Amino acid sequence: MDSKERFSNRVDSYTKYRPSYPQVALDYLYDTVGLDGEIADIGAGTGIFTKLLLERGSRVTAVEPNQAMREAAESELEGNPRFRMVSGSAEVTGLPDQSVDHIVSAQAFHWFDRDAAQAEFRRILKPGGKVVLIWNSRLTQGTPFLEAYEQLLLTYATDYQEVDQKNISHETLAAFFRSGDMKEAKFFNRQMFDYEGLYGRLQSSSYAPLPGHPNYEPMMKELRNLFEQNKQDGSVFFDYETKVYWGEV
Repeated sequence: MDSKERFSNRVDSYTKYRPSYPQVALDYLYDTVGLDGEIADIGAGTGIFTKLLLERGSRVTAVEPNQAMREAAESELEGNPRFRMVSGSAEVTGLPDQSVDHIVSAQAFHWFDRDAAQAEFRRILKPGGKVVLIWNSRLTQGTPFLEAYEQLLLTYATDYQEVDQKNISHETLAAFFRSGDMKEAKFFNRQMFDYEGLYGRLQSSSYAPLPGHPNYEPMMKELRNLFEQNKQDGSVFFDYETKVYWGEV
């Protein structure tokens, strides 16, 4: 499937159930990285990260190729005068030369054509501008639930292992930035779900089989079992390591 269309039928689940980002990570971006001025959020999706930047007072141009995701972001954020949505991709943003102070990309870089995106980022950034790549990386070990959920995906998901952002090596990330310039930081993040939320979180993933797929029913049965076996006061916990990589390109 074209990576730019993978989430078209999952926008509602994505908007409701994907994690936001911890305030300590935003503090780091503004206090240490030095985000200011005009920011381009590339691969902005439904606007989860854009919203946080707007709340900090930034001017944000959100660039997203998927129409359904753009419409969800616009519905949420269009009343903010510092928000602008653009139909474009990391490889062809449609933005003018040297028009943005900094670039952020949340939960999206692993879908990019890296060479083309690097050239495009260099074109649209002002001199000295920083690029920030950020992910909520779901932990796969540490609790019986996290380990069982990972096994659930390995057993029933369609192409989970092929598209997992964890496939991107540290060396690949470093190569995207100017030689020796990549800096990194990590923060803890957590979501708490009842069963409806857990189901929605699974369905927000592009590799989760949909109704009608032969893996859907057995996966949902096992998901319910996992929830019942691991719930604490009616909830289970998704733990993440929020990873931030930044520097000049």
